[in-house]
Amino acid sequence: MSELTHFDGKGDAHMVDVSEKDVTSRVAIAAGSVKMTADTLAMITEGRAKKGDVLGVARLAGIMGAKKTADLIPLCHPLPITKVAVELTPDPSLPGVQIEATVKTTGQTGVEMEALTAVSVAALTLYDMVKAVEKSMVISDISLRMKDGGKSGRYEANE
Repeated sequence: MSELTHFDGKGDAHMVDVSEKDVTSRVAIAAGSVKMTADTLAMITEGRAKKGDVLGVARLAGIMGAKKTADLIPLCHPLPITKVAVELTPDPSLPGVQIEATVKTTGQTGVEMEALTAVSVAALTLYDMVKAVEKSMVISDISLRMKDGGKSGRYEANE
């Protein structure tokens, strides 16, 4: 296992110095899901939620979450994000909504945390939008699916 870079020689947490790293194109894809009853999913897909366009609001929240990652995760670097795409796909087989976020930058550190934050915030927003109807929804399976760029190169999750 590689050395944990967020700790110094004394074991104290610190922000990693990326100033000597090469600037490269970087991308990360994360995904997750929100499981719910078929009735709640139908309410969302048919546009009957009292708070409005659930999927549209959750998509925007995910994008905003990616942009605010450094404000939420203490040791993340603020990054010049060049792309955030959040897709929310109704999935009757769950039943629920599948969420996928793609984040890109050109910089000295990766965007894995931004992609994971985008999925998390989108899922939490979706929950918030319909919790009055169903409090038993389950947010699950949030994970990094792929990252590319930087010294460590490409990673793809085994699915």
